[in-house]
Amino acid sequence: MGGSYALIAAISGSSAGGSRSALVNSEFTVLRKPSHAPKPHDGQTLEQRLAVRREKSRPLVADLGIWMRQQRALLSSSNETAKAINYLLNRWAAFTRFLDDGRVCLSNNAAERALRGVALGRKNWTFAGSDAGGHRAAAVYTLIETCKMNDVDPQAWLADVLARLPDHPANKVANLLPWNWKANLEPKAAVAA
Repeated sequence: MGGSYALIAAISGSSAGGSRSALVNSEFTVLRKPSHAPKPHDGQTLEQRLAVRREKSRPLVADLGIWMRQQRALLSSSNETAKAINYLLNRWAAFTRFLDDGRVCLSNNAAERALRGVALGRKNWTFAGSDAGGHRAAAVYTLIETCKMNDVDPQAWLADVLARLPDHPANKVANLLPWNWKANLEPKAAVAA
């Protein structure tokens, strides 16, 4: 959604923005609320998120699309605001995907934060040994960040999964994914208590 924030900034600083930029900002404030941009454990089901998005977000997004097309028609193609509007309009289907799928987050902030460590250590990762080593490292980073996003301790998960893996049935590997692993541990912890 970084492009959308850039769009708001461009509109706010343009003659096309005017008083409408405040409305656009307020629309995105509504869209950023937890019911619209949920975290993995926000307490809402996918259906609940989707219902809220359809009720509150869809009309705002539809109005925004109409307004952007109107403003785009008034601007020169070389205008920076026109370029920003074109950027979003060309990606409209991807931008509005969250309206039809409760699993989709409104921003990619979590993914960008997850990759920050990799980006900061970029020079170290050039020594993965080979392209295949780099792919394996990327897979491990993905699993670790998935653990973090699902409130699972990555070290505990990895230790347990590596210990279980040799004897674990191949057709039940999905049970070892972080969200399933946690769900399987919770009933055992309740019985032990």
